[in-house]
Amino acid sequence: MKITREMNVFCPKCNKHTDHKVKLYSKKAESGLNLGKRRRARKLTGYHGLVKGQATVVKIAKRQKVLLECKTCKYNVERVLGSRTKKKLEFAI
Repeated sequence: MKITREMNVFCPKCNKHTDHKVKLYSKKAESGLNLGKRRRARKLTGYHGLVKGQATVVKIAKRQKVLLECKTCKYNVERVLGSRTKKKLEFAI
């Protein structure tokens, strides 16, 4: 899926349409010390939790997300583009 490097979209901070710089969103590494992860690890220890939490559905396609940075006020907005797609985002030349 090809997108442009700049978009003219609404900025909630400026309260008007301005030019935005488009950056590809990439998820950061998650911490292993989150409360939910610690809870799940505690539950899976021993004999009683061998099959707990196995994934039943694997989604084939992801929703592509971009970061839009306003050129006037430098405010960042996340935006999901389109529906689920297998294709990765890339910039049009």
